[in-house]
Amino acid sequence: MIQISDTVQKPNSIDSIPLFWYNQTLNYKTFMVPGILVLLVTMITLFLSGMNIVREKEIGTLEQINVTPIKKHHFIIGKLFPFWVLGMGLLTICLLLAKVIFNTPMLGNLGLLYAYTSVYILVILGMGLFISNFTDTQQQAMFIAWFFMVIFILMSGLFTPIESMPKWAQLLTEFNPIKYFVEIIRMVMLKGSGFTDIFPLAIKTLVYAIIMNGLAVWSYKKTA
Repeated sequence: MIQISDTVQKPNSIDSIPLFWYNQTLNYKTFMVPGILVLLVTMITLFLSGMNIVREKEIGTLEQINVTPIKKHHFIIGKLFPFWVLGMGLLTICLLLAKVIFNTPMLGNLGLLYAYTSVYILVILGMGLFISNFTDTQQQAMFIAWFFMVIFILMSGLFTPIESMPKWAQLLTEFNPIKYFVEIIRMVMLKGSGFTDIFPLAIKTLVYAIIMNGLAVWSYKKTA
């Protein structure tokens, strides 16, 4: 006959071992470097495109362009394309520096990141050209571009989690293009996310790009 002891030995303590996904060493550089990369690409392309058309106004060559037979959308594309190439080149340089200097993990498909960035830069360039069409000096264009840039940065989730913002602020972030890029670059680089994961955000960015470049073409006043 088997005798069962009335006393059950209880464990003295339970040791819990936390596991941090995507940044196991809790190195803040791993989380911040992709976001800083977004800021560099955004700021340089926005400021350069914002000063582009207004520069033509200041030196008086815009009137010469206006009397040519080119269409408005041809003019905007011609102004947009060089900065688009510059933005893609800047992304390449930033990714190289992030890997070499900070050893930032790049788990996802970089081709997917480049494809999304090519659309995102169109959003920023369209915004810059739209601002440039309504300003008369480069200083005005810089001030307006910087005004929107500060708001976009603070509400992008780069420094403050969007989930901790008030509900009204979370709704406003849906109109912030930087928010989408920050989320996607962290998803692709740190989590290894694929196309299906970023598809909803990519569609919103594509719609944003169509709207902003449409506004840039519409706001350009061609007198010829």
